Amino acid sequence: MAQKKKDVKLPEAKPTASDEEAVAETADLYENRLRKWERMCREGRNPYSLSFSRGHLCEELPLTPDGEERTMAGRVKSKRLMGKAGFMDVEDESGRAQIYAREADDPELFALFLDLDLGDIVGFSGTRFTTKTGQPSLRLKSLTLLAKALRPPPVVKESEGKIFDAFADKEQRYRMRYVDLMVNPAVKQVFLMRSRIITGIREFLNARGFVEVETPMMQVIPGGASARPFVTHHNALDLDLYLRIAPELYLKRLLVGGFGRVYEINRNFRNEGISYKHNPEFTMLELYEAYGDWASMMQIFEEMIKSIVEMACGSLQIEYEDNTLDFSRWERLEYLAAIERYAGIKISADSDPEELKAMGLKKGLKKEDLDSCSSIWKMAEFFFDALVEDKLIQPVLITRFPAEISPLAKREKANPDFVERFEPYVAAREIGNAFSELNDPIDQRERFLSQVQERESGKGEGGYMDQDYIRALEYGMPPAGGMGIGIDRLVMLLTNQHSIRDTILFPLMRPEKLEG
Repeated sequence: MAQKKKDVKLPEAKPTASDEEAVAETADLYENRLRKWERMCREGRNPYSLSFSRGHLCEELPLTPDGEERTMAGRVKSKRLMGKAGFMDVEDESGRAQIYAREADDPELFALFLDLDLGDIVGFSGTRFTTKTGQPSLRLKSLTLLAKALRPPPVVKESEGKIFDAFADKEQRYRMRYVDLMVNPAVKQVFLMRSRIITGIREFLNARGFVEVETPMMQVIPGGASARPFVTHHNALDLDLYLRIAPELYLKRLLVGGFGRVYEINRNFRNEGISYKHNPEFTMLELYEAYGDWASMMQIFEEMIKSIVEMACGSLQIEYEDNTLDFSRWERLEYLAAIERYAGIKISADSDPEELKAMGLKKGLKKEDLDSCSSIWKMAEFFFDALVEDKLIQPVLITRFPAEISPLAKREKANPDFVERFEPYVAAREIGNAFSELNDPIDQRERFLSQVQERESGKGEGGYMDQDYIRALEYGMPPAGGMGIGIDRLVMLLTNQHSIRDTILFPLMRPEKLEG
């Protein structure tokens, strides 16, 4: 039975006023708060305290016996005034605490209480008590303004089961993630889960003898993948450098140097398109095991993913969008067999390119795209991307890729046209890549040259010749298995997010024009 995961998608905003009225109201609130800040400064009160020593978190209040004192801090989320008394909810990273203050206890303290606005950050202490309705609360004894919020936070309202004034505009949420996290608790849970997933990966690999390392993010040659790099310049050396598109070639240099098992959770940068599956800056796990191969990588992958899915979701059957995904097993399907099954096109080394193009046209593919394929295997790659990938919903390992589109993988002994490689697919997207690593420097040089020719011909992205990496292989690299897994895409699956931007705290956006 599949475990139902709570959908963390936010409701669409249903504003109660026109956009113009909302903007005007926000501007008035900002001016009012600014005047309040000016008054505090004139009175010699610092609206931004230097520090505050809190002794407890808000989540501890319900577990505290009545009569005990507590010191906490957080952001004002709501105020409810009742004449000469009132309640206030304050939230920190752990949860909320309710504060009670009344004028009769301390008129000066109550005046400070009244002066606070929603969004202000405060430090406070008081005595724990339970209200008549059974609510654990703190009777206020001291109050310090730690940071004045000049801008009012969005206030989400609920009435008759409907959400109003939600901070739900996607672009604004991505631009102002700080506000998104402040007012949308479900968003914070996504990123807490992301952190737990990454921690779980580290624990899994560390327990198996893998060593975490760091490799250069600025590289002289952008290697390890076929992708368009970002270019930067080092002034002191007067040298153009590239932000890395993959750490692969540096990690394999470490195998040459004597490391047995290494991994890196790394940031990569690719100067390419943006979509719900792609962000120019993204996070990858890459790991390499000396004396391993694609089979050992397959075993590590399945064990690790099962461990992470169960940790994150409590079950190997999870809900993602409209599908129930079963991670208890991964189907194995060869690359060409997948094209034949889902596209109805059979391809082999002896296929006629013109016949393949004709079949592609019947499938609705564009002639110019088919004409740009420089070989049978490039056409197979195009068919797979265009006709197969979106049909791979349940977990599947696609195996036996053509060597021509796998420049760093070891060829099969029985058929050198193919390599020992697999890619895991779930919910119509690739989440990783793994293979037996090519350690023959002569073969590697030839494949690099082929990649360079492709790039220079303008028929594809191709790659670059890395002479130092060839030299490293000439010193001898043990047979090895290697694997990369897209962290952002994995988090998308396990938190039921449609867009990769919902798993990245600060996704790349076009610059916003701001006044002042």
